[in-house]
Amino acid sequence: MSNATISDLGKVNNTGTADALFLKQFSGEVLTSFEQATVTADKHMIRTIANGKSAQFPVMGRSSASYHTPGNEITGTALNHAEKVITINDLLISNHFIANISEAKNHYDVRSVYSTEMGRALAFQMDKHVLQTMVQAAAASANVGDTSYAAGTIITDADSNTNADSLIGSIFDAAEALDDAYVPAEGRFCFLKPEQYYLLANATNAVNLDFSGSGSIADGSVTQVAGINLIKTPHLPTSNITGTGTDAGGAGGAQVVNASNTTAIIAHTSAVGTVKLMDLAVESEYDIRRQGTLMVAKYAMGHGVLRPEAAVQVQTA
Repeated sequence: MSNATISDLGKVNNTGTADALFLKQFSGEVLTSFEQATVTADKHMIRTIANGKSAQFPVMGRSSASYHTPGNEITGTALNHAEKVITINDLLISNHFIANISEAKNHYDVRSVYSTEMGRALAFQMDKHVLQTMVQAAAASANVGDTSYAAGTIITDADSNTNADSLIGSIFDAAEALDDAYVPAEGRFCFLKPEQYYLLANATNAVNLDFSGSGSIADGSVTQVAGINLIKTPHLPTSNITGTGTDAGGAGGAQVVNASNTTAIIAHTSAVGTVKLMDLAVESEYDIRRQGTLMVAKYAMGHGVLRPEAAVQVQTA
């Protein structure tokens, strides 16, 4: 009796590594999960570098205008320049080991679940770091040493976490602060915890069309206040983040910040920046000594303040 011809689902054209195609699918699932889970990836500036430990972001002052006196020579005026250096944090990983015997005994597929959770874990951590950096920006001084750019803004509103009208008023105050700092109206976002987001979604003057509101109590949604897009996220920092752990940004503690009593963060896309050294990648390897497969998802990024005047923190105290 002749042997059956096997069509190996994991091999490329039935040759090579047994799980080559599986790894590609797994990597795609992790990436998709990451992109779906993050809320800050497209709401701040991101730059990718091929090598190195940091990247420079140029910061320039604004130009001025003046009247010309006939006959006087026009010699030009100075425009202040500065830079912001963002350093890469430690390598951030999410990893799992699947034993052959456990996978064989299991009656449902676990790798798709693992890929989703690994992508989410990295996305959630990136969101935390970016939002913490926005809090840093709100408390930072101007990057350019002249009057062209302002410092960040902190608004104290004692009941902004429980009173919808008060929170709406603070968001309007934030919009005014951004206007005064010449921050463009496009690309502004307000990040809120679900509790405060639904507080606004249930506020008559936020969703009622009679008040020019935009949203729906039935859907539990509200899209804008003061022309600022509202983003719901459970990862808004509301505590004092210290040390050198994962939330703090690793050994360098780049994302250490006292975010206690934070109700909302309003920021323009230019407020903070991210430098990518190693973009999201996935590795998988079968270990014959341990009779199982190790899966690792990873990235190496750094986050820093670029434009303090483009960030506003609303806090209760």
